Amino acid sequence: MGNVAVWKVLEEMIADFREKGRDVPAEIMNDLKSARTTLKILKVEPTNPETLQKIDQYMMKVESYLVSEGQKEFGFAYVDEWLNRLDNARREKGDEDQDETRFIPGVPRQEKWIRVTPATEISIESLETTAHGLGLQCTVQKDGSLLVCGGDQSIKDFVKKMASKYKTDAEKYRKKVHNG
Repeated sequence: MGNVAVWKVLEEMIADFREKGRDVPAEIMNDLKSARTTLKILKVEPTNPETLQKIDQYMMKVESYLVSEGQKEFGFAYVDEWLNRLDNARREKGDEDQDETRFIPGVPRQEKWIRVTPATEISIESLETTAHGLGLQCTVQKDGSLLVCGGDQSIKDFVKKMASKYKTDAEKYRKKVHNG
């Protein structure tokens, strides 16, 4: 399944909404960002079935919103065009292995990087401590995210550690809310 391709189509659809003057709620934007982050985690932990399930949940919420609102605002023909693009993207194979390269000021070309947005369960301080503990450099960005850079294996170790920590902390948080 072409998860990255589907994500890109959803991102394009949101851009189209904005070009047409339609706002997209922050919750939907957060789901799209979370899907992208989870796609990166999938590269590191490809055998984890929970990761695929999370990706599907995030992208389904985004797609449902965009299709519903697109139909209300722009009509059936508009939605049909985007649904065809999504269907074609779902049929793509092998896009999860494509390496995304972008120039990030201050990051040497040979180093890998990841941008992480702190969650309720994991603070920016915890992210920084983990990154420094693995010998990675990190910088807090203007949007509140953390840019972490360093060697390929160190970045992978960071993602694994944070995914594991997030899962543990999220379970504690859910128990606290349910028992609270």
